[in-house]
Amino acid sequence: MKTNQPNITLAPLQSDDREQFIRDNQWAFKYGTTREFGMQDDHYEEDGEIISRTTIKNSIDREDSESYCILLDGGKVGGVVLRIDQTKAFGELELLFVNPKAHSKGIGQTAWKAVETMHPEIKVWETITPYFEKRNIHFYVNRCGFHIVEFWNKHHHGPAIPEEEVGNWSEDDEMFVFRKVMG
Repeated sequence: MKTNQPNITLAPLQSDDREQFIRDNQWAFKYGTTREFGMQDDHYEEDGEIISRTTIKNSIDREDSESYCILLDGGKVGGVVLRIDQTKAFGELELLFVNPKAHSKGIGQTAWKAVETMHPEIKVWETITPYFEKRNIHFYVNRCGFHIVEFWNKHHHGPAIPEEEVGNWSEDDEMFVFRKVMG
């Protein structure tokens, strides 16, 4: 029986893959934002990138994080970074990206299912995405079964933002928080 599922595997990120992983992640994020706003976009974190090298490196380097390359038929097409808290049975999807040339092929959804299979002990997953990322919102809600549970903005800004930074918030910094409670 033929299946429409792509042949996706997750391979732990190796040190020699790290730089390409970071560049590919930046390209995928930039693609989504420039697709939405065009090249006049001002959502950049650093050096013309939507997501900074520092943000990605911090996600990869956290003690409780796991980083994987997403492979399609053995070739790298994306990546995922997870934070796992075994004591609380809680997982956070820090980053998930697919090469824009490979979009709309079920790669992200299949990769997410692989994450869930890899971590059956996790009872609650969370992630965030910018309010303008319609593709991501569709993906998390309609494809992966997450629910929007919170909207971060300058009046309600989430725990990671120090009070002194709240004044710097703009509409462009708004985020949705997604949660998936496993059955």
